[in-house]
Amino acid sequence: MSRRKASPKRLILPDPIFGSVMLTKFVNVVMQRGKKACAERIVYGALDKVAERISPKDAAEKEKKTTHKSKDSIKTNDKLRRVVLDTWTRALDNVRPTVEVRSRRVGGANYQIPVEVKTDRGNALAMRWLVRYAALRGEKTMALRLAAEILEAMENRGGAVKKREDVHKMAKANQAFAHYRW
Repeated sequence: MSRRKASPKRLILPDPIFGSVMLTKFVNVVMQRGKKACAERIVYGALDKVAERISPKDAAEKEKKTTHKSKDSIKTNDKLRRVVLDTWTRALDNVRPTVEVRSRRVGGANYQIPVEVKTDRGNALAMRWLVRYAALRGEKTMALRLAAEILEAMENRGGAVKKREDVHKMAKANQAFAHYRW
């Protein structure tokens, strides 16, 4: 552990469309090689797809109004934006772990010790797992993969939720070593 003082938390600005700091962090997790505009396009595209899938009656009305060129999306509809953000937040809550195992060396042996996860780390793990398991899916674009993973996570299914359950099982299996916690 470092002997210096802890580095201060950086100020992250809320994202321009939803006004959510968590969504900005999610865009940063999706981002690769500093291409933030590309990451934003992927995340907002995924949330648009989520909006289409969670409101089928609105989609049917859109098909009826094919004469009008106006597309109702998360960028224009405030109510839809709130519903989509709530859906994404519920999916993140379903993926967020509460307990994880940490390795600890005691008396020449390594033990996997269950430790409660702090909120910030839980959020970071949940976002990372959502992106990782979305990338492993078979849909055509990353936006479609991410949308499908978010919808499955909301229903407590999918790769990211399975990862959380595996981490919880590992912590439960090593509960006997909890007294080694530091």
